[in-house]
Amino acid sequence: MSDDRWNTVLVLGGIRSGKSAFAEALVADAASVRYVATAVGGEDDPEWRARIETHQQRRPQSWSTEETGADPARLIALLADTKPDDTLLVDDLGGWVAAVLDPARQPNDDEADVAALAAAVRSCAGRVVLVSPEVGLSLVATTPVGRAFADALGTTNQALADACDRVALVVAGRAIWLSGPDATVSASISDLSAQKEASRAGLGAAGAASAGAASAGADSAANAGAAEAEPVAEPQLIAPVTPDARTAAAADATPQLVAPSAAGAVLHEPTQQLPTLGGLVAIEPGMDLPMPDSDAGPDARDRLVNVDFAGAGLGSLVEVVEFAAGTQGTTIPRAWTSPRVLLIAGGHDGGAAAGDDPADVERRVAEVENGEGVLSRLAGQSGADIAVLRVARAGAMEDGPVIDDAAVEVALRQGWRLAEAAADAGRDLLVLASIGVGTDAVAAAISAATTAAEAVAVLPRVLRPGGRYDDEAWMIRCAAVRDTLHRIRQEPRGAKDILRELGGADLAVATGVLLGAASRRLPVLLDGPVGIAAALVARDIGSQIRHWSLLPDDGGVELVRQGADVLGLDPVLDLGLGLGEGANALAALPLLRTAIALAAAAPVHPALLTEPGDDGLTDLIVPNDDEDVDFAEPTPDGPGPATTGE
Repeated sequence: MSDDRWNTVLVLGGIRSGKSAFAEALVADAASVRYVATAVGGEDDPEWRARIETHQQRRPQSWSTEETGADPARLIALLADTKPDDTLLVDDLGGWVAAVLDPARQPNDDEADVAALAAAVRSCAGRVVLVSPEVGLSLVATTPVGRAFADALGTTNQALADACDRVALVVAGRAIWLSGPDATVSASISDLSAQKEASRAGLGAAGAASAGAASAGADSAANAGAAEAEPVAEPQLIAPVTPDARTAAAADATPQLVAPSAAGAVLHEPTQQLPTLGGLVAIEPGMDLPMPDSDAGPDARDRLVNVDFAGAGLGSLVEVVEFAAGTQGTTIPRAWTSPRVLLIAGGHDGGAAAGDDPADVERRVAEVENGEGVLSRLAGQSGADIAVLRVARAGAMEDGPVIDDAAVEVALRQGWRLAEAAADAGRDLLVLASIGVGTDAVAAAISAATTAAEAVAVLPRVLRPGGRYDDEAWMIRCAAVRDTLHRIRQEPRGAKDILRELGGADLAVATGVLLGAASRRLPVLLDGPVGIAAALVARDIGSQIRHWSLLPDDGGVELVRQGADVLGLDPVLDLGLGLGEGANALAALPLLRTAIALAAAAPVHPALLTEPGDDGLTDLIVPNDDEDVDFAEPTPDGPGPATTGE
């Protein structure tokens, strides 16, 4: 038996239940698959032929096809010839039963054929997945032939269910394992990989069943309670330390709390009504999140043309003023006074971690928690506090899903709550920061998976202390990204699928932060690969998040530059900062706030306030008695070119 604890699986389901897609997902990780097609006919039936072609187009090119057609013995022979490394997908047994009952083969011992097929499946050396219509879920013609077909198919299904290691029933794209280690555990097609990886990790039948149950619950209201029941790490909140306080208390620095300023009214405006499950917001694709004021931003840009600047104005910083105006809903925005930094500390196993020093990463996180280091200093200068959240380490993305569906739901909700907590505390700006092992490679994999970017082109180089680049570690990361993209080539590419297969808890929390911030009309500064990767995932759940996000600087990182281009975000500055995620945005924040404050304080140029007079513009509207004439050419006072007088 294989390491997935099965060699043979029978997949049952009704018409259009998704049974074929589920069966294909079961063998998606096989190096090659022999697809056994049992259907016959179609020459005179265009609709039936179209169905066959749909199945053919869905198969990977690496698969080979075997046609059994009207010869049911051909399937038995194929099973007998299967080698231990072979994988067979038989779709479906309805066609095989129809061939068994063919009048041209009668008289025939049909029961013997069914028994021979079951025996061939039971003794098959390779892996076999058989798809079959479940009699009770399919239409049966009310004719003697139709009833005979239903009886024969039911007998075949029962015989093969007894012969196979596992039996699954697919209803509306959801599979229930009827027999085998995961019996009675419901799963969707996208849940299958998580169950397989739980088995490989040695969790045993109970562990795999638990993982499958949690994954299935993510698609139902029951998941809300399940997710909340899991232990969730709480962020550590570090209050800002001002430069003066840092100097005065250098020997025994006690963090000085900076009271948050009153939040703008925009943070307390009612948000749009969002769908809920079990009393919690349903974080699902297609969320209808609020949008910034569509008029305030352009109006603020137009206003800057008339203000009293000695030169041409704010240059690219006009984008900041327009962004602030739109998110605050006013033509004259105020500078942000109470930012919060959300620092997410996570890690990833496998090749993504090549070149990263876990001890050094831990040292930097501890510095922030102690109010030390570059990020803490910049936060103190900006009057920002820092919320540090440590999340669970994710698995190796090249080996299988890094977390299960239940963990994705928990992390998304936690990120959402972090954004809500910042808004409730009166914060008027979020800075999304991240630090961890392997995050650059994971962000590159997400970028490649969601935007079709070339992984080797966007994967940042590995920089060691002392300014030395480690190209060997970079190549290991490249291989991990390559293997990951190959592994998920047949997997769904939805937002939650990407987080489960690649992202891990840290990316899921960051995604939830962006969604939660948009729901509370709270602007976010993005910084670095993780922020861009989270935005790429979040846009597939709520596309409005990009309108609440601002990229101060791309840091000269191609991954950030290309991801921002896909999102429609232009870096405000071109500083090439490389201080680490979060620190770049904080370093640029004073300049951004200065631009907003100047735009608000600068008056209109005096020349634009003076009304035209005698020495100014000439009024070309000449009074006349003809009401139908609105404009008259002025008559010259003196001789002109057309005069003939002396």
